[in-house]
Amino acid sequence: MATNPKPRPQEQYHIYHAEAYILRGKIEHPIQQPIQEYGRVVLEQTRRESLITQSVGETNIEGLISFKRGQTRVVGTQVKQKTDIFGHDHAGFVTLSTGAIEGYNVVDTVTADAVVAQLSTEHPITNGAAYPVASVPRINFIGTRFDNLRVGGVPVEIELDLSICGPKPENDYHYLQDRNFLDNVQRQLDGFAGTKDLPRGLEEHYSKEIAYIDDLKKHAKKDAIGVVPSDENGHPKLRFSLVKSIKPIPLPGVRVFGNQIFIPNFGTVVLAEVEVGIKNEHNTFRHRKEDGPPSARSGSNYFTLDMITMHLGCPAQGNAGAAGAAANGSNGPSR
Repeated sequence: MATNPKPRPQEQYHIYHAEAYILRGKIEHPIQQPIQEYGRVVLEQTRRESLITQSVGETNIEGLISFKRGQTRVVGTQVKQKTDIFGHDHAGFVTLSTGAIEGYNVVDTVTADAVVAQLSTEHPITNGAAYPVASVPRINFIGTRFDNLRVGGVPVEIELDLSICGPKPENDYHYLQDRNFLDNVQRQLDGFAGTKDLPRGLEEHYSKEIAYIDDLKKHAKKDAIGVVPSDENGHPKLRFSLVKSIKPIPLPGVRVFGNQIFIPNFGTVVLAEVEVGIKNEHNTFRHRKEDGPPSARSGSNYFTLDMITMHLGCPAQGNAGAAGAAANGSNGPSR
């Protein structure tokens, strides 16, 4: 009597997602003009190893915003065997995202020789029986930098903290479930909130974020993503900055508040802002009948990095972002 063969185990696979841009935004005054998303490249919902790049030459937007050149790059690849000089194994799935702009100039007030946003995520191979690839990545911001950023011709002295996320959370918990990471961000926000003469709007913003971190800590180290508190938009996420400190800028009326620079008769400049969150939207296409139910730890830890975000007030009004990158990934379940 013939027996039905046992189903073959389904190999776990990885879904790459990354995107980057050079410049984007909108001018609202003295003219109404959207700024196209220059240099945007996207690696979206694919299991295929890929490299996509784009270069943009000298660009001038109505004499208000200009740059000499820009480049973007997204990479998704599997590293099958890699051991560093310390013997650490780096086999896994790696995504790299880079957005770079050179010769940046906004109304001859904010200028930079170069600004680079770069982040990579690495989902290590664990060789575990149930989950052979980690669901939560290591994150790396090396390559991110400001070269000769100036306000009104005066150099802006910035110290970045590229290790604020710390090591990958233990036991494959998401970053919003990791107390070490949450402590790092809370210390940063406490420092920003302690700035002298902080505007009321920023004070309320930092207080709200700190309260949200306290709420996240109460739910830390629990398996189910569903217990992680969501923000008002329904997605668990947290914003912080790679900026550790900015020295005072000796110009009349110019003030520094955390990672923000207020410039009178110009607007506000926000530097190196990061968002980390959890979404399922990049996982949906892979759910098939034979896949079985998703894990309680399902969901994709994503990271976005915007190096310069401007809220312009006068004489130009609008907003503009320069040098941005985003990356994350997720795994198809094996069983």
